[in-house]
Amino acid sequence: MFFQSWSDFFNMGGYGFYVWLAYGISFVAILALGVQSMTSKKALFKEIKREQQRKQRQQTARGSL
Repeated sequence: MFFQSWSDFFNMGGYGFYVWLAYGISFVAILALGVQSMTSKKALFKEIKREQQRKQRQQTARGSL
């Protein structure tokens, strides 16, 4: 599409509000999914580390008996 000015570009022929709202909602959703993925990854690695430490403590306790 060809626009005469930046104002025309942002207005999008009268549909600018809906177009930019859709872009905004999509951006927020993708950002939220990225943050959720990073948070879940950190929690998973923390749980794995905790489980490995628990197994190591069990093995050392069995070895000292």
